[in-house]
Amino acid sequence: MRYIVIEDEQLASKRLRGLVDDLRPNYEFVAKFDSVESASISLPALKYDLLFMDIQLADGLSFDIFDQITVDKPIIFTTAYDEFALKAFKTNSVDYLLKPIDENELLTAIKKYEANFNSKANEPVVGDLDKLMKALQPSGKERFVVKVGEHLKTIETKDIQLIYSQDKGTYLFTTSGKRFLVDFTLDKVEELLNANDFYRISRKFIVNIAFIKDIIAFTNSRLEIVIDHFEDEQIIVARERVGDFKTWLDR
Repeated sequence: MRYIVIEDEQLASKRLRGLVDDLRPNYEFVAKFDSVESASISLPALKYDLLFMDIQLADGLSFDIFDQITVDKPIIFTTAYDEFALKAFKTNSVDYLLKPIDENELLTAIKKYEANFNSKANEPVVGDLDKLMKALQPSGKERFVVKVGEHLKTIETKDIQLIYSQDKGTYLFTTSGKRFLVDFTLDKVEELLNANDFYRISRKFIVNIAFIKDIIAFTNSRLEIVIDHFEDEQIIVARERVGDFKTWLDR
């Protein structure tokens, strides 16, 4: 069995390879890559059966690799952050391991690969995937780091009332009534947040359910959201999202 490691932390890579060698001495290590770029360039030319893939790499997320090349081999994801769990399982994922990797959990993942993928020409077996996904439901990003002058400040996600885009920037509007610029697109912020608490009501706004003060009928079957102290502009739920928004509220 031939495997490849995609990991940008040298110690983590070394530990993973050591564990695999101990658990499966017959597995053959093929190569290691530490970036989206290097993996995207080299993977298509290599023969392998299994990928061990860290999610956060030096030059981006490992998911970006899938935008550049076709990866049709099973993957065991590794990361220190569980917020990516659901997205990971939408790929060819065998399992999802949190760092530091536990030897018993790694063994379980390898056995799952051998039982469900290797024996059937690498075709995934869904089985109890829905239950597994629910068990790994991400809690979402806990805080954002923003720059205020020459200083760095942490903003707790629970204190964010609204996230919005303006003049090509993405801003957090907090309970203090202040706004803070973050180095993420609104699409990326949406991906990082807990979907139970935050909802993308339009291309411009993401709202926190805890701070919705009022919801008012608006023109063209739309809705207007009222958030305390936010007066820059009206917060409007896009017409095509009204139905899903109501379902999200009424869960």
